[in-house]
Amino acid sequence: MNLYDSKDNVFLSRRILSLLFFVVLLCNNASTSSSSSDVITIKPRHLSLLKSALQRSSGEQSDLWRPLTDQGWSPCIDLGNSPSLPVKSEGYIQVFLDGGLNQQRMGICDAVAVAKILNATLVIPYLEVNPVWQDTSSFVDIFDVDHFIDSLKDDIRVVRELPDEYSWSTREYYGTAVRETRVKTAPVHASANWYIENVSPVLQSYGIAAISPFSHRLSFDHLPADIQRLRCKVNFQALRFVPHIRSLGDALVSRLRNPSWRNNKEQNNVDHLRAMTNSHSRQEPGKFAVLHLRFDKDMAAHSACDFGGGKAEKLALAKYRQMIWQGRVLNSQFTDEELRSQGRCPLTPEEMGLLLAAFGFDNNTRLYLASHKVYGGEARISTLRQVFPRMEDKRSLASSEERARIKGKASLLAALDYYVSMHSDIFISASPGNMHNALVGHRTFENLKTIRPNMALIGQLFLNKSITWVDFQQALGEGHVNRQGQIRLRKPKQSIYTYPAPDCMCHV
Repeated sequence: MNLYDSKDNVFLSRRILSLLFFVVLLCNNASTSSSSSDVITIKPRHLSLLKSALQRSSGEQSDLWRPLTDQGWSPCIDLGNSPSLPVKSEGYIQVFLDGGLNQQRMGICDAVAVAKILNATLVIPYLEVNPVWQDTSSFVDIFDVDHFIDSLKDDIRVVRELPDEYSWSTREYYGTAVRETRVKTAPVHASANWYIENVSPVLQSYGIAAISPFSHRLSFDHLPADIQRLRCKVNFQALRFVPHIRSLGDALVSRLRNPSWRNNKEQNNVDHLRAMTNSHSRQEPGKFAVLHLRFDKDMAAHSACDFGGGKAEKLALAKYRQMIWQGRVLNSQFTDEELRSQGRCPLTPEEMGLLLAAFGFDNNTRLYLASHKVYGGEARISTLRQVFPRMEDKRSLASSEERARIKGKASLLAALDYYVSMHSDIFISASPGNMHNALVGHRTFENLKTIRPNMALIGQLFLNKSITWVDFQQALGEGHVNRQGQIRLRKPKQSIYTYPAPDCMCHV
């Protein structure tokens, strides 16, 4: 637990309260999980549409799997004849990053940019333990650190750890007292000038500056073009996952493209898959789509929407909402109908199944479910599985031995899903969020087909209980004509990691 000076008492109190709520929550879940599952009954909410989806023909739309055509934009992050690094660094920059994998990923990119702005040496960022997932994975557990350092060698200096003379600068050191080398006042979306005016003096005086908190602490606007492109270089090139994640990801992608692997289970090992990949098989590798489904209890409760679990589920989510946020949830002021018509309700597995079926995916579609934990478990996923019986996930595609190194590690599980998603023919997410935003941006950069659900339109369609399947299909099709990976130029204040054009892409 961090103990800061008196100015941090409010922050500390909030952290303590937050952690206490999580402890109470975990205890509550442990004691009531069996009984709550007996009370909450999950049933399909859109029976008429579901019936039509299950009876749909097996022929898919001819252009559904067609790759995106050349849109006239290409990656443009080569800094060309950029000046060489100054002979002397101004000092060392440390950052401490909270959040999940993709929030930390953005923080790493921003840290590189700040180090460039200040002509400082970046220490490999420290990843805080998420209080929800309790994953202790460090940077080197997730990302290929050698590749990271080598990729950026012409842009900034990066070191794995501090030299002995600065070995005292640790997270624990900053958690016990006020420290002159800690920068804790960086505003959200700070400008480059803010860092020059406030952090450079610390570097000049002490040779090191530790910035915490740091998430979302660099502006997306009014930065030099070379800094913007460097951020994209980090995100799309330098941040490569560790070899064992890439290897397992390649295995899963191969199995999704070659479903006959199950017929040869006795040969189902990495060597066999490598041989399959390298051989000239007569079978054309199949295509697959990835559905990123974030539908955990946190999201369900915070949305304040009704998900069809009856009175028991409403009470359970309301109790959870009060316990975690103490009633400070804006959506609670609105009715379920109002929230859905505004597109503010995450889509359930059932609704995503209907959505994909209406887009033209048939019941032979190889669908990979990228998800950590779905609130309601298999009972909530079962309808989606009915619509797409060939749906797979990490557990169905990889053995327990193959998953041993990532078991229980939320960041590594998310990294694997990210890797598979980047290698899919089509990607779609059930709700906006860090994973959705990161993959939309990365796939835009690579010109890959990515369906972005029109949440407001979809919410309104599901509110219409008398809508026919034909009308449902037509409305969805018309509402998503330009939401399948088409370039969208970044607007002021929008994230460069979600909208890489025009900062990091050139129009040919």
